[in-house]
Amino acid sequence: MMDINQFRMKLIKAIDNNEIVLPTLPEVALKVRDEAENENATAKSLADIISTDAAISARLLQVSNSPLYRPRTPIEDVQMAVTRLGNKLVKSLVTSLAMKQIYQATTDFMERKLRKIWEESVNVAAVSKVLAQNLPHLSNEQAMLAGLIHNIGTLPILTMAESFSDLSGNERMLEDLINALYPEIGAVILKNWDFSDAINNVPTEHKNYGRTGSEADYADVVMVARLQLGLDDLPMEKWAEISAFDRVGLDAEINITDVEETAEDIESVKQALT
Repeated sequence: MMDINQFRMKLIKAIDNNEIVLPTLPEVALKVRDEAENENATAKSLADIISTDAAISARLLQVSNSPLYRPRTPIEDVQMAVTRLGNKLVKSLVTSLAMKQIYQATTDFMERKLRKIWEESVNVAAVSKVLAQNLPHLSNEQAMLAGLIHNIGTLPILTMAESFSDLSGNERMLEDLINALYPEIGAVILKNWDFSDAINNVPTEHKNYGRTGSEADYADVVMVARLQLGLDDLPMEKWAEISAFDRVGLDAEINITDVEETAEDIESVKQALT
């Protein structure tokens, strides 16, 4: 059985030779991002693009009318949603809503694994969004997006592993491969997607518990979110040693998923994304 380094070399070579196709953002998300960055963009021009994708349009309306954004009056069409939410928020939100389209399986093995990864991503995104609500220099929606993409590097790893029967049938070995390699592969994907610098470091930095800084960034938020959810093998008594908690403004002895008010907010985000 190959070790992690052997698998990594094969995977990197396959990516370099285009033998494994990296995940790509759905076309509607790319077009919305480009249009939102156009200084002449209008609510109508963005709505016209979003409306070409019936599924994203329906989900945007659903989310716009959800408790997440608490509209005073019902939002009845996509253009109204863009007008109410604003171009910048809609750009992040459409990208987040489109992410689910990437997690499409072609085999039972992939379907089972991708469902688990997507659920994990949604949970991290929900907690990240809630954490960012107390950080005015960060965007709630960007924090949510950071949570959704932090483990995107898992997808090519699973694709590669599926071709090796000794890996696809060995859950422990597969988990070891994923945990060791997904940050590096995720960084490759985000570079390919041309995401902003604020998001690009999330895959590689969200497990760097010794990182320092003057104020919280999205990697800090995702790191704390994963720990709060018990996704990383680090006992709670060690949390106080992680300076990201101070930057995020959260007491290391508190788990916000156990606090009723924030638990409701987290559940609202999860419902919006699933």
